[in-house]
Amino acid sequence: MKKLQSALLLIGVVFLGYLLWKTGPRELWRELRLLGWGIIPVLLSEGIAEMIHTIGWRYCLSGAQRSIPWRRLFPIRMAGYAINYLTPTAALGGEATKAALLAARSAGPEAVSGVLIGKLCFAFAHLLFAVGGSLLVLWKVRLPVAMWAAMLISSAAVGTGMAIFLLLQKAGKLGALVRWFVNRRIGGAPMQRLAANITQVDAVLQAFYRERPGDLARAVCWHLLGYSLGIAQTWYFLFLLTPNASWLSAAVVWFLGMWFDLITFAVPLNAGSLEGTRIVILKAIGADALLGMTYGVSLRLAMLFWSGFGLLCYVWLTVRDHKATERRDHKTTGPQDSGTADREKPGQLDNQTPRPRAGTGWVQRPREPQSNSVPARTPSQPSSTAWSRSER
Repeated sequence: MKKLQSALLLIGVVFLGYLLWKTGPRELWRELRLLGWGIIPVLLSEGIAEMIHTIGWRYCLSGAQRSIPWRRLFPIRMAGYAINYLTPTAALGGEATKAALLAARSAGPEAVSGVLIGKLCFAFAHLLFAVGGSLLVLWKVRLPVAMWAAMLISSAAVGTGMAIFLLLQKAGKLGALVRWFVNRRIGGAPMQRLAANITQVDAVLQAFYRERPGDLARAVCWHLLGYSLGIAQTWYFLFLLTPNASWLSAAVVWFLGMWFDLITFAVPLNAGSLEGTRIVILKAIGADALLGMTYGVSLRLAMLFWSGFGLLCYVWLTVRDHKATERRDHKTTGPQDSGTADREKPGQLDNQTPRPRAGTGWVQRPREPQSNSVPARTPSQPSSTAWSRSER
């Protein structure tokens, strides 16, 4: 898998370099300069869409996680966003990151189920938005028949995978293979622990689909709203660089772009695929390749900006959770001995009963109360300092 991801990344980078050479770096820089400060709304719209997606994800959480406020959930989502975008993990590394950050505040099975359900809702909304929207504007676009056929076949394959994933979640069968191994005594103790954990996740998933089908639909609707914001983002970009920007053209560009993103999700960093597909789409509606390249680079800048923000969120959350763990452990175990903390004050043991050490077999009788006058110590009388040494 790592070799495949590395190969895709290498091919994408080479293809991106080719596109830059074809369109011309100077011409691309000139177009970006024409955007000027107008690039800021393009950047911000990406973050606003993620804020809306966070609301949709919140409907997918279970148990105590449902009470997590949005302001705390958004940094967790952005941390996963950054890992997904910046690492060659086929959009899986970020989900593991979100589960780990959630598990630091609640039960592990609930954290994993929340991420799995959220990923499914997010992907299903992506498929519905991209394919449904593109079919609505089909008459506006001129693409080769072979490309349409490839897009439909790829989307059908992705949709089939989503349906299977949904059925496995509803039936509580994600851990079926692991449990099969355990029943046949394959894998030993590690496999048994894995089976126990994933069985708990299956139970939480089944409870969600049985008791909260309405939240599933609400999550998809919020994700659709978040995706729709991209139409306004695209219109604004076209408004800045073209004389006759229209909402219909913006919708066509955004719907088809989302469709291409859906079937090229495995390409790390969308290297080459983001810019290449936007060139194809803009040329399909009558624009030139330079405008498509500029649009793709603008989207990439927005993703890089929010990925940097997500990395900062990840660092902050990691440090915060580490400090919270240390405070919790400190409260549980109490202050640790420092080597001098056990040193008794002079005369402190005169009115205390020393604790016997386990396994020593001796028991010290409590001393009789003494008067204020301190008698002279004889060699047979142990001093408090001697008791302190014996206890240490």
